[in-house]
Amino acid sequence: MLNYPLKKSKSRIAGTGAFALAAIPARRKLGNMAGELISYREAQRRVTQQPGGVLLMVEFNNEPLALDASVNRNELSYINHSCNPNTYMRRAYRRVEFYSLRPIRKGEELTCDYGETHHDGQLPCRCGAHNCRKFI
Repeated sequence: MLNYPLKKSKSRIAGTGAFALAAIPARRKLGNMAGELISYREAQRRVTQQPGGVLLMVEFNNEPLALDASVNRNELSYINHSCNPNTYMRRAYRRVEFYSLRPIRKGEELTCDYGETHHDGQLPCRCGAHNCRKFI
């Protein structure tokens, strides 16, 4: 479910990104990331069986669950990482929600600081932000 119109398009950061089709005010819920809610065990199985493919897993902190956002995906699953993001992700109530941190202009790419990932700081960051950490 999306609360603001978004589109996926070519990104200057990486591959495909999510872009605002209208201005979005600060501190607004953008919507819930679509996907399939699965057990943590099933998530681990899918990760090992999908080498090199597109697999977007979001784990929940206090439950043995994950959201596989590569299944039945919506535009929020195309949000790329940035060290200076304009959105943040909240994992709550078995949902992955995105909120705007500041006003977002029409046509602007949506970005989120992925934080801790399974890449363990080994994946080069291409966000181009002035405060870029260089790795995800």
